[in-house]
Amino acid sequence: MWRAAVSGRTVLGGRALRAVCVIVGGVLVLAGCTNNTEESGPAVPKVTVDKVDAIAATLPDKIKQSGRLLVGVNVPYQPNEYKDASGRIVGFDVDLMDAVGSVLGVKVEYVESAFEKIIPAIQAGTYDVGMSSITDSKERQAQVDFTDYFKAGIQWVQQSGKPVDPDNACGKKVSVQATTVEHTDEVPAKSEKCVAAGKAPIDIKPFDEQSAATNALVLGQVDAMSADSPVTAYAIKQSDGKIESAGPLFDSAPYGWAVPKNSPLAAVLQAALNHLIGNGQYRTITENWGVQDGAVTASVINGAER
Repeated sequence: MWRAAVSGRTVLGGRALRAVCVIVGGVLVLAGCTNNTEESGPAVPKVTVDKVDAIAATLPDKIKQSGRLLVGVNVPYQPNEYKDASGRIVGFDVDLMDAVGSVLGVKVEYVESAFEKIIPAIQAGTYDVGMSSITDSKERQAQVDFTDYFKAGIQWVQQSGKPVDPDNACGKKVSVQATTVEHTDEVPAKSEKCVAAGKAPIDIKPFDEQSAATNALVLGQVDAMSADSPVTAYAIKQSDGKIESAGPLFDSAPYGWAVPKNSPLAAVLQAALNHLIGNGQYRTITENWGVQDGAVTASVINGAER
């Protein structure tokens, strides 16, 4: 995900007032109404994965001895990570990390965290891995290493039948999740171009949770939303025809699992993932969640180009 997780960045915007929530076409809607639980997520089968002793033997001793992999995650960010009706954290990222855990013979334990705190917590040793659709970037590589597992782009979404041009959205209201790259870089850069051309800036509306940013669009409180391509595809599918894509996908970049700098865990995760890619189970997991368009053919470490 094009989420920003750089220590020291300010999260703009606060939580809106909560009110009675309504489900419309699978999307939670009402002004300022958000929820960490997605009540109507798809029923997705789990893939059975066997342990690979040769790869498991390369785990750092601390993880090998504890038998667990502690993963920091921020929810909701459907379909990658969110809570089902029982409050359990599920999603594409979860299924893939669970499969990696099976290869390594360890139990994966997920700890919910504010998104902007994940990378600092990795640096402090609080979590073994940060897994929250984090975009691998050169800037973030100064703080952590990434084992890349997926490729996503940015996709704008609009209300159905109400076209918005992402390259000429001057004066439009655009929702984003706070601290994502859409919020910190992509939409502000487009707004600056508007101002430089003597036009009105884009009115950027940040929300603490992605579900709230989607709700705002479904309700017509904003003209468009900018988010990562797996997220927008899921939002469109769940909206019962209320929203649609606006323009093509762009700025494709890798998602990565964050680990401490120079940690041997990066290579262990890479080996486990490449095993799953090689035997076809990775592809099955991506297809189960409908995100196969972003599947990679091999995992690399710190593969960001910018």
